[in-house]
Amino acid sequence: MHHTTAGPRRSTRLIASAAVASLVLTMSACGSGDDPTKSAEQEKLGKGEALTITTFGEFGYDALIEEWNADHPDIQVEQTKVSLWDDWKNELNTNLQAGSGLPDVVAIEGDFMPALVAAPDRWVDLSSDEVEGRWLDFKEKAATTADGALLGYATDAGPEAICYRADLFAKAGLPTDRSEVAALMTTWDDYFALGEKFVKAVPDTAWYDASGSIAQAMLNQVAFPFEQSDNTVDVENDELRGVYDTVTGYTPTLSTKAAQWGDDWSAGFKNDGFATIPCPGWMRSNIKDNTGDPAPKGVRWDIADVFPGGGGNWGGSYLAVPKSSTHQDEAQEFITWITAPEQQLKIFASLGNFPSQVAALEDAELLKAKDPYFNDAPAGEIFSNRAAAIDVQPYHGPLYSDILGKFQDAINRVDQGTDPKESWDTFLSDVAALQ
Repeated sequence: MHHTTAGPRRSTRLIASAAVASLVLTMSACGSGDDPTKSAEQEKLGKGEALTITTFGEFGYDALIEEWNADHPDIQVEQTKVSLWDDWKNELNTNLQAGSGLPDVVAIEGDFMPALVAAPDRWVDLSSDEVEGRWLDFKEKAATTADGALLGYATDAGPEAICYRADLFAKAGLPTDRSEVAALMTTWDDYFALGEKFVKAVPDTAWYDASGSIAQAMLNQVAFPFEQSDNTVDVENDELRGVYDTVTGYTPTLSTKAAQWGDDWSAGFKNDGFATIPCPGWMRSNIKDNTGDPAPKGVRWDIADVFPGGGGNWGGSYLAVPKSSTHQDEAQEFITWITAPEQQLKIFASLGNFPSQVAALEDAELLKAKDPYFNDAPAGEIFSNRAAAIDVQPYHGPLYSDILGKFQDAINRVDQGTDPKESWDTFLSDVAALQ
């Protein structure tokens, strides 16, 4: 799912209305393993047990787990869903410190994977010949330690386009055709200039969904946003300060000033609150859920095959297996299946999460897939093009996720009226406290 993003203020696959839910599909089960060092209890799932997985937001696994359970009576899977990554991240950290309480399979937001890679001792090495070469290079690299251990299986990727309200564009006298819209926002300067034209014509509607959203989108094109390649923290670099100054400079005129993933942000989808949103494939489900499906009369969403400044990847999560699991072999068997190209394509068709598997990207059905909610936009082709446009992968060190949260806090403070310089100084202090 869902997913890049904004550390503690966002989830890659947030369903705003979702509460913590649990899908319980527990049956008597027995598994097998061939590791002679394991005890009999570790070799199999005991009676009344299940292989447990905790996800956050919406990974699209409900139907797939039902399919798995029907086909694997000896390895039944029980899923627990937490609505927000931030909530699950906090619980995950608590359980890691306690050394207990973790499920057999843990969903990890992509930005947090560097923390696992930096401290791999508690995680199972999932590398195997069966999955070698499965994933896009940058997805696999992000989950691989220096000595070659693979700590997570990538569930999806997040190539970004721009989703926009064609009806609001028409109201502002702007082009609505997706190819014409794309031509108007190939650079960030063009995107902001178009936004200034829009808000002059439609002053009651913001140009974009949240300052934090735009900040994240721009960060996804910075090679070393917070840490250098040796993991030295460097948050006073020119590129990061440039993103901050640009975004906070446009806050008064173009932003909703809502914190992304908050209630006001969700409400903006329903009350014509904004006209555009940075849009990885998984964001489409958020748009549908918050706008309403079917969309209210007159509301017309579309997707432009463009991302200002080139390409960018936002989000994409992983499945990892903690060493505390007593069913490691069964867990690896399950995640090998559920992250396979066939399953990723099913999730793309039903939810919109874009595959991270090389084989899936070449699938003819994906390439011709259209999204009726977005004016029949050729979503498969668009997001494949956006994936091909990615030429920068920001370096994610062990503190990336934590620093990103502090950066988003700084952006949100300015939205609420704090002086930009004061908020930046607070950010620097917050980062210093993390080290």
